[in-house]
Amino acid sequence: MSSQKILGRLLSACNQRLGLIAGVSGMGAVASMGGAVALANDDAMHPGQYPWDHSGPMSAFDKASVRRGFQVYREVCASCHSLDRIAFRNLVGVSHTQEQAKAISATYDVVDGPNDQGEMFERPGKLSDYLPNPYANEEAARAANNGAYPPDLSLMVKARHDGANYIFSLLTGYKETPAGVQLLEGMHWNPYFPGGAIGMPPPVMDECVEYADGTPATASQVAKDVTTFLNWTAEPEHDDRKLMGCKFLAAMLTTVALTAYYKRWRWGPIKTRHISYKDNANHHA
Repeated sequence: MSSQKILGRLLSACNQRLGLIAGVSGMGAVASMGGAVALANDDAMHPGQYPWDHSGPMSAFDKASVRRGFQVYREVCASCHSLDRIAFRNLVGVSHTQEQAKAISATYDVVDGPNDQGEMFERPGKLSDYLPNPYANEEAARAANNGAYPPDLSLMVKARHDGANYIFSLLTGYKETPAGVQLLEGMHWNPYFPGGAIGMPPPVMDECVEYADGTPATASQVAKDVTTFLNWTAEPEHDDRKLMGCKFLAAMLTTVALTAYYKRWRWGPIKTRHISYKDNANHHA
């Protein structure tokens, strides 16, 4: 092969590599520009970071706060929002005793059936029933809320970025409408909500509920309790999962310690013994 052909192939390979590098660099530049545009379009304030009692690796939910949060949900939130994934039996051993949960469930009328005549009927709720939906269907919910559909709150902490911090900031973050901003009728200003305009009126305020345990029902306390409750509804297994993890780690550490001891006891004498050889021929001589 002549030297000219070899040189031509080398130049072609270099051009291909340079083109690939340029293409990758262009893609990186476009990605960087896209990231900058996304940040420029961020139209909501980031929530603050709060020291939740259950956020530590060895921490559990504050059961008293969960109980108060359930009261806030019943008296404030349940008129619009549902909890489709929570049954009355889930409250037993967490925020209420079995008798208390039975009494709460009996205050609700649940549609059941059909009966022997093929008709639906209403009966008092039971522990096995799920918390009832405030509306019969989505259309009824939208009709009662100016076209907005109140979302189910069962997994709301998981459905929103920085869930608990976001919900607490949203509940306590209502402000006066800034100058120059025009809101539609029935809308409210909350800088933590994307776009700022939210259809839900401020749900919590000072003394909006009366706690049975005497805790002062300030707006921040009410927001903290209902946020803790919603965090529990998103993770009912939270405490059991952490307890199981602690048991697993304890069992693994014990196993490692016993294994190390057995290895030292069983193989220590073998690894430290000395083998000596005797010359039998010289010994007999």
